[in-house]
Amino acid sequence: MSLISLVIVLIVVGIILWLINKFIPMQSTMKKILNAVVIIVVILWLLGVFGVIDSIDTIRIG
Repeated sequence: MSLISLVIVLIVVGIILWLINKFIPMQSTMKKILNAVVIIVVILWLLGVFGVIDSIDTIRIG
């Protein structure tokens, strides 16, 4: 994945998260949970892209 496409994906995710926070009425606790989940998923995805973690497919829950 090229650096430009990586930056574009991050910008799109940020804009979508901003639009959800700005225009969809939710409780503040739900917004915080949503923001935290999105940030954790993006960080895991970035770690997988840069090869810090082997593969997200090998992570098993349960």
